[in-house]
Amino acid sequence: MSENKEKVFSNTVINWYPGHMAKAQREIEGRIKLVDMVIELVDARAPFSSRNHTFDRLLKNKPRLVIMTKKDLADQACTNAWIKKFEERGYKAMAIDLKHFKDTNKIINYCLEILKEQREKEARKGLKSRAIRAMIVGVPNVGKSTLINALAKRKATVTGNKPGVTKAQQIIRVNKDFELFDTPGVLPPKYDDLEIARNVALIGSIKRDILPLDELFIYALGYLNKNYPDALKGRYDLTFNEDEDWVLDAYAQIAKIRHLPLLKGEIDYERVQDVFFKDLSDGVFGGITWEKADV
Repeated sequence: MSENKEKVFSNTVINWYPGHMAKAQREIEGRIKLVDMVIELVDARAPFSSRNHTFDRLLKNKPRLVIMTKKDLADQACTNAWIKKFEERGYKAMAIDLKHFKDTNKIINYCLEILKEQREKEARKGLKSRAIRAMIVGVPNVGKSTLINALAKRKATVTGNKPGVTKAQQIIRVNKDFELFDTPGVLPPKYDDLEIARNVALIGSIKRDILPLDELFIYALGYLNKNYPDALKGRYDLTFNEDEDWVLDAYAQIAKIRHLPLLKGEIDYERVQDVFFKDLSDGVFGGITWEKADV
C-alpha cells in the first residue's frame, strides 16, 4: 500500500460538484415556495453522510418527511435508532426497502398527517382544497426516481443504479390530491470530512474511483472487522487483528477464497478490491450501516 497516497487523500478536500448540481441547487432554492413540504431521501446505510446538509438552509423550514431508503441493505437495529434520532429532531421519519415497496399510501398518509394543521388552517380561512405538492430531494443514487415511480404507479422518471441519472426538475402527478416535484440528486459542494467522504463513496453516491481505492478498501475492511466481524467470516472466512501485516493477509485471504488468479506471480490487488466492492454493492454481507446514530 502506498503511504504517500493515503496521506494525500487524508488531507485533501473532496470536490464533487458538476454544473447540473449547482444549477439544481439554485432552482430548488427558487422554487421551494411553490411546494407545501419536502420529502428528503437518505440512504439507511449512512443516514448522516447521505444527507446534503445545505438543504437545511435551502428548504426554509418547510415541513419534512425523512425516508430512509435501502433498509434491506442496512443494519435494522441501527435503522431503528436513526428513525428515533430524526424524530427527536422534529422530522417524521420512516424506512423502506425500495425493491419490495408496495405501501405507497403510507407515505401519502404521512404527508397528510404532517400537513394536517396547515390544511385545517387553510380550510378555516375558506381556501379551496387543492392537491398537496411535495418536493423530493436527496443526494445521487439514493432512490428518488425509484420511489417516485412506485408512488405514481408508472415509469414517471428514469432510474439507474449510479449517481446523476436525473438531470432536470419535473412535476409528477401521483393522484388528484398529491403531486411530487422531482429534483436531481445534489451533493454538497465539497467534502472536507474524510469519514463522510468515505461513507458516501461506500454507498455509491459518488464514484468510488475518484478516491484512492486502496485506502477505501482498508477503511471498509477495518470497519467491518470492528462492527460486523461475522460478515467477513461468513463471506471470506476472514478474521484478523489489526497488526502490521493484517492488510496483506486480508488481500491474500480474499484472493484465495474467491479463487482469483495471480498477476505476474503476485496477488492482483486491484482485482481483490473490485471483488470486495462488488460484494458490498450486491449486499452479500447482509445488513451493514456505516455510521451509528450517535454521530
